[in-house]
Amino acid sequence: MLDWRDHISSDPKVMLGKPCFKGTRIPVDLILEKMAYGELEAEILEGYPKLTNESIRAALLYAVDSVRNDITYAD
Repeated sequence: MLDWRDHISSDPKVMLGKPCFKGTRIPVDLILEKMAYGELEAEILEGYPKLTNESIRAALLYAVDSVRNDITYAD
């Protein structure tokens, strides 16, 4: 089972602590936004060669974990 923590970290010295893919300065929210606007996984991987298919899945799992544990929606 894939654990997003193996692929994503937050360091105050990198991108002001925004969650990024380990070993990069690529913020997770950037990749999630690209996916939300319909960019294909292959296109993302071509544009960001340091990422892998597992990186993309880790970003999605990170989003699930974030929503499941932190976001409250009020109408």
